[in-house]
Amino acid sequence: MKIVVTANGNDLDALASPVFGRCPVYIFVDTETMDFQAVENPAISAPGGAGIQAAQFVIKHGAQAVLTGNLGPNAANVLQTASMSVYQISEGTVRQVVEMFKQNRLSSLSGATAPPHAGMAGRSMRGGQGRAITPPSVQTTSRQQEIADLRQTANDLRRQLAQVMERLEKLDKD
Repeated sequence: MKIVVTANGNDLDALASPVFGRCPVYIFVDTETMDFQAVENPAISAPGGAGIQAAQFVIKHGAQAVLTGNLGPNAANVLQTASMSVYQISEGTVRQVVEMFKQNRLSSLSGATAPPHAGMAGRSMRGGQGRAITPPSVQTTSRQQEIADLRQTANDLRRQLAQVMERLEKLDKD
């Protein structure tokens, strides 16, 4: 079975990404052979509609199931229309979440797990004298979420850097 996992890197040992529409990479995996193909997300920088574009992209690439953390309503609608199975992941590497999928240890999603435009954290509409317009009721949550997202990104980058440095050391020795 061909599945797709949202990822922060280009191989099976990359960390799985908690977002769908704006994840950095999609890793398409054959669950029988564990052969995989890493493809950069063409919708990651889309000004809008990233979830829809991403859903269309993974469908076009023949995925039969999606393994991701959070899924917005637009992407969920596109995937449901295509009768695509979606499973929620929380953490781990691509390899680990694929193994969990193969062992039927992931929860199936029947709809969105995130509100509209949730993947646009840190992006805000501008108005007036270039000030960001953020409703007072959203400011605290958005700031806290942005801090959490930045910490997660920093941790992911540290892990990726460690992997790169390890690989460089190995290549230098050979």
